[in-house]
Amino acid sequence: MSHTTQNANVRGAAYALTGFAIFSTHDVFIKFLGGFYAPFQIIFFFTLFQFPVITLMLMRDPTDGNLIPKHPWLVLLRTALAVITAACVFYAFSVLPMAQTYAIIFASPLLITLLAIPVLGEQVGWRRSLAIFVGLIGVIVVLNPGTTAFSAGHLAALFGAGCSAGAAVIMRKIGSEERSAVLLLYPMMANFILMGCMMPFVYQPMPLYHLIGTALVAIFGFVAAMFHIMAYRTASAGVVAPMQYSQIIWAVIFGYFFFNETADWNTAVGSVIIIASGVYIVFREETKSVPGKSPVLNTRSRFVPGTMPRISQLSGLIKNGVQAARKNGS
Repeated sequence: MSHTTQNANVRGAAYALTGFAIFSTHDVFIKFLGGFYAPFQIIFFFTLFQFPVITLMLMRDPTDGNLIPKHPWLVLLRTALAVITAACVFYAFSVLPMAQTYAIIFASPLLITLLAIPVLGEQVGWRRSLAIFVGLIGVIVVLNPGTTAFSAGHLAALFGAGCSAGAAVIMRKIGSEERSAVLLLYPMMANFILMGCMMPFVYQPMPLYHLIGTALVAIFGFVAAMFHIMAYRTASAGVVAPMQYSQIIWAVIFGYFFFNETADWNTAVGSVIIIASGVYIVFREETKSVPGKSPVLNTRSRFVPGTMPRISQLSGLIKNGVQAARKNGS
C-alpha cells in the first residue's frame, strides 16, 4: 500500500468515525424524545424538519428527468420497508438500552448478505456463510433467551434490522437506474403522509425545546451524511463500512451518562461476535468482489437506513458526488 493510499484511508476512516459519532448523538435525541412521544409523532416532525436540508441537497443533483420511478413496484416496496424500519428503530431506541439496540440492529449486514443470494444472485462461499451463522449466534447471545424477557422493543429492533436489510438489497438492485431524488423523496413523503395520518391518534403537545430537539436530529443527520460522503470520496468501502461499529462505544458512553444504562455481559459478548462477523464479511467482499459487480455491502449504506434518510437513502446522491469529484479531479 502506497503512502498516499494509506493517508487517504486514514482520512476516510476519520471522516467515517466522525459521521458515526454524530449519528450516535442523533440517536440520543431520538431516545430522549421517545420517552415523551409516540414514534409516529417524532418521525412526523423529524421528516418535516428534513425537507429544507434535503431540498438543498436535491438542488445540487445534476440528473435530468422526472420523479416517476422506473421500477415502481420495487420503489414502493423499498419505501414501505424504509417506513417500517423507521417506526421500528425509533421505538426500539425509546424502550431498549442504546447498546442493546445497536447490537441487534448490527445484524442487518448479515441479513443483507443472506438476502443478496436469492435477490441479487450473489455467491456466498462457506466462509461468509459461516460468518453469517456465527453473527446470528451473536444476536441470540444479546437476546439471551430464557433469562431476559423478550419484549416488543426486541421484536421491533429485529424487525427493523430485517426491513433495513431488505431496503438495502433493493437499493443495490435498482440504485443505478433510479434517480437519487426518487429514492430519497418517496420514503420521506411516505413517512410524512402516513405519520401525519397517525397524528390525530397519538399527538401530544410539544414544548419549544422538544421541537428544537427534532430539528437538531435532522441537522445532525445531514451533517453526518456529509462526513460520510467525504469518507467514501477518500477511502474504499472496506475501510469506511466497519467504522459503523464504533457506534457501540458511543452507545455505552451515552447510555451511561444520559440514561443511567449499563451494558450487561450478554450485550458485550454478543456485540463482539456480531461485529467480528460483520467486519469479516465486509473485508471478504472487498477482496473477493467480481469485476463489474459491486457487493451489496459496498453500496455506501449505513445499516440503519430507516431512522432518517441515512446513507442508504442518500447513496444515489453520494454516488453522484463521488463521480463528480472524480470527474473534476481528472
